[in-house]
Amino acid sequence: MIAQLIFIIILAAAVYLFSKNVAKIRRNILLGKDTDRNDQPALRWKTMAKIALGQTKMVKRPVAAVMHFFIYVGFIIINLEVLEIMIDGIFGSHRIFSQPLGGLYGFLIGAFEVLAVLVLTACIVFLCRRNVVHLKRFSGTEMTQWPKSDANYILITEILLMTAFLTMNAADYKLQLLHFGHYVTAGSFPMSSLLGPLLPDSASALVITERVCWWFHIVGILCFLNYLPYSKHFHILLAFPNTYYSNLNPKGKFTNMASVTNEVKAMLDPSFVPENTGEPARFGAKDVTDLTWKNLMEAYTCTECGRCTSVCPANITGKLLSPRKIMMDTRDRITEIGNNIDKHGKDHQDDKSLLDNYITREELWACTSCNACVEACPVNINPLEIITEMRRYIVMEESQAPASLNNMFGNVENNGAPWKYSQADRFNWAEE
Repeated sequence: MIAQLIFIIILAAAVYLFSKNVAKIRRNILLGKDTDRNDQPALRWKTMAKIALGQTKMVKRPVAAVMHFFIYVGFIIINLEVLEIMIDGIFGSHRIFSQPLGGLYGFLIGAFEVLAVLVLTACIVFLCRRNVVHLKRFSGTEMTQWPKSDANYILITEILLMTAFLTMNAADYKLQLLHFGHYVTAGSFPMSSLLGPLLPDSASALVITERVCWWFHIVGILCFLNYLPYSKHFHILLAFPNTYYSNLNPKGKFTNMASVTNEVKAMLDPSFVPENTGEPARFGAKDVTDLTWKNLMEAYTCTECGRCTSVCPANITGKLLSPRKIMMDTRDRITEIGNNIDKHGKDHQDDKSLLDNYITREELWACTSCNACVEACPVNINPLEIITEMRRYIVMEESQAPASLNNMFGNVENNGAPWKYSQADRFNWAEE
């Protein structure tokens, strides 16, 4: 009974803390401006199934795709076993599903073990890619000590959890062979049975080994659950809603501000009656609260994989811009605002902003608007939307566009084209 009570307390505390932290992230996301992403539900479900569930954008890098698939499938299927562990922990039972499921239980345990070995293999490969091979896309100015450590913590934790799972099963299997206590024959252990020779032969030592690994495995999972909101690994939860609420417009289509569009239409057509859209609070975005909730969700969904930055032509040619940094800076800034709300109230102003304090103007103007980063992201994150909105603020609120752009704006206004030639002279080249 004492063990059951301890387990229930740990489980309740873990669920409470996780729910509290997720609620804070939800609050932070909803600090963004509203945007409608509920149209075309059938297409949205299809997009989510194809990209988040089917991982179709991962296959462009086959090695990473295969390894990630092992971890992904393993994470989903092996954690079905967590349900049994939780029931056993609450009611003091042992392998409660073994009798109702019969032979199917043995198949499931065997499948779990094979997946556990594949997860172990994938995590070791990923650790080597990061710390031995030193792939270029895992480096960059934004990849400071914490992002690098975070990735390693995740992989090491998964290795430890899978090792504990296999060791627990190995000890259980040997106790079953000894017909000791409640360890009745249940399950098939094709992988963990290979660890048997490494374990002690004493029944009491095996019980201690099995119980220690059982507690380590389930408490480790609950601790990992509460680590997610602080980690890039939170994408395992947000990838699904993020892809569902993807921008379904063609990638080259930019948004227009309704208030500005109405003014232009009124100038071109005096009979035009503009819709009442209200006065915009701000043209473009200076801080994260000027962005949409979808932009902020994407910031929390970012996996920091670096695929966007690795294909960015500006970054490749040595410019400061890194689309990954744009997303990480956005997440760091909205988290900072959320922490300020918790400490000082919702009206607190810290005299900081995403522009200048986090993202420099040089980074913004280095972007070529090519959408390569958007195409590369495995979970449909769109850094270009944030860049475009911040540029819009600089141009429309501050009138501080680079000189080359100001010349282009003037030419468009005076000549109807980006060039300095008048419309009457536009076809002179054809006469020569």
